[in-house]
Amino acid sequence: MELEVAVEPAIVIGAGAAGLAVAQALIKAGVPTAILEKERRLAEPWHRRHQQLHLNTHRDLSALPGLVFPEDTPAFPHRNVVIRHMNDFREANQLPVEFGVAVETIVFRGDHWAVRTSAGSRLARHVIVATGRDREPFTPQWKGAQGFAGRIIHSADFGDAKSYAGKKVLIVGAGNSGFDALNHLARVDTAALWLSARNGPALLPKRVGKIAVHRLSPLMARLPLRVADAVIAATQRLVFGDLTKFGMPPAPSGGASRLTADYTAIAADDGAVAAIKSGKIVVVPAIREFTRDGVILADGSLIDPDIVIAATGYRTGLERMVGDLGVLDGKGVPLFNGGDADPKLPGLWFTGMRPSIRGCFANAAILGKAIARRIAGASHLPAGSR
Repeated sequence: MELEVAVEPAIVIGAGAAGLAVAQALIKAGVPTAILEKERRLAEPWHRRHQQLHLNTHRDLSALPGLVFPEDTPAFPHRNVVIRHMNDFREANQLPVEFGVAVETIVFRGDHWAVRTSAGSRLARHVIVATGRDREPFTPQWKGAQGFAGRIIHSADFGDAKSYAGKKVLIVGAGNSGFDALNHLARVDTAALWLSARNGPALLPKRVGKIAVHRLSPLMARLPLRVADAVIAATQRLVFGDLTKFGMPPAPSGGASRLTADYTAIAADDGAVAAIKSGKIVVVPAIREFTRDGVILADGSLIDPDIVIAATGYRTGLERMVGDLGVLDGKGVPLFNGGDADPKLPGLWFTGMRPSIRGCFANAAILGKAIARRIAGASHLPAGSR
């Protein structure tokens, strides 16, 4: 039997960019808000990523609401700058993050929610789940992988690019994570470097001349999907040419459409395409199975990598928390996000669960304000946030 506890106005689960942004918006709107974070420090996923990591989004579109990056910040901020930015944002807004509190399940009680945590139960009128779409690295269960004598790692554990020098490396996946790894490995003297791709990517350069392409994302986000698809495809073809000549399979649909339909982020090139064209990176077919000493590809050919990097995406890991509420699709992604909600489950919100052409930080601010408007009422928010 649970002890009687007070019903809190709002609880945000997760203190990443999305969680911090929605908490700030709620508090500014006059809604007392608690933030529960399972880790012991802020930005833990960023701490765990490789040291070479930079944002693919421009600094001017990657700042949390009301806080700009220092003037000397590069156009595409380094991982450590992002970590500092998130901590500065928390301190500037005095956000009440409770560290080391893991949420186990959320139960609907008719007019409020029971949030069961590692530190006991809490009750809230509104629960905002902001645990991130990249919470759990996903690696396929390839046939024969357990007997493979080499190493199989996820791109989340990429580490120091220099450690791959002299190694034969296979990257699996031509999405955002795959191209991030390839951009770094293109500068390393590997013994061999392969890219296995089932589908070609929607791919844009970080810059065209001196223009950071991501700075155009607010305009792109306003275009109809068909038009945005055409612009992305035309830019990709103009900048890179026909990559199918180098073995890259065609993309199954347009970049903006894939972003919306199956949440496939647009990849950013920063040297990988040049390495593909020069032959340093060899594009090969999809994996059929592993053997002890190598990888058999879909065309029957065999390659012998020392290390296989699975750039195969992430899962939300929300099944245990909300899996019995009927709010997740087949891949564990919430069916609604931001200011949208299920009227049968009032008070349950999700934020930061889908990629955006604007980037995760800009989208975090937009979704946070949308949720705050729904909870507090638009009239309670500052005019500039509408």
